[in-house]
Amino acid sequence: MKNFNENGRSMVEMLGVLAIIGVLSVGGIAGYSKAMNKYKINKTTDQVSMLVANIRTLFSSQGNYKGINNGQAIKFGVVPNEMYATSADGNYAPSYDITNAFGGDVKIAADQARAGDTDKVEAFTIRYDGLSSEACVTVATGDWGSGQASGLIALGAGETASLTDEKMTALQIDAGTPAAGAKVVTAQPGVAASPTPISVTNAVAACSGAANNGSGYSVMWKYY
Repeated sequence: MKNFNENGRSMVEMLGVLAIIGVLSVGGIAGYSKAMNKYKINKTTDQVSMLVANIRTLFSSQGNYKGINNGQAIKFGVVPNEMYATSADGNYAPSYDITNAFGGDVKIAADQARAGDTDKVEAFTIRYDGLSSEACVTVATGDWGSGQASGLIALGAGETASLTDEKMTALQIDAGTPAAGAKVVTAQPGVAASPTPISVTNAVAACSGAANNGSGYSVMWKYY
């Protein structure tokens, strides 16, 4: 009698082939995920650089950033089209949704006015929410400006719920290395205790899993 397996594959061979395919598939998926995360991080860096440059250029003649918010930024054409959905009626409210490469919210806002002068708004903030831990660390440790010419006033990173506007004010900048489990780290150009760029050690402390209580990670910039 003719052996059934003479002209075909044995079960062992088929299982071996399937195992190899499985390993290659897992490796391919992991490689794809890593590549996509890197792409999104690079995209984030490009977007923020563009937003900062566009906003500063647009308001340079005005001398202050009064009125800047998500809606106004879209109307003024400083936000790339890929970051928001076009409004059917052209009405872009102050809190109109702007989305980053990670699918999280982007918030653009005028900073607090100078004491006693509500018409003078000398700074603006850009905030990116919904970042992965790796993205939070990579973006926070980037060189966003160390001199006055850059316009950078402060940089913050860490748990979304803990990265408040108050944390970004000059009087509440966290100095030194964050304690274990720290939820946010902030820095200022030229400040020896907490200089920019943020160190990798400090960024990891703020953007690690231990610091996240489910609210995700954010990076926030303050420029004049």
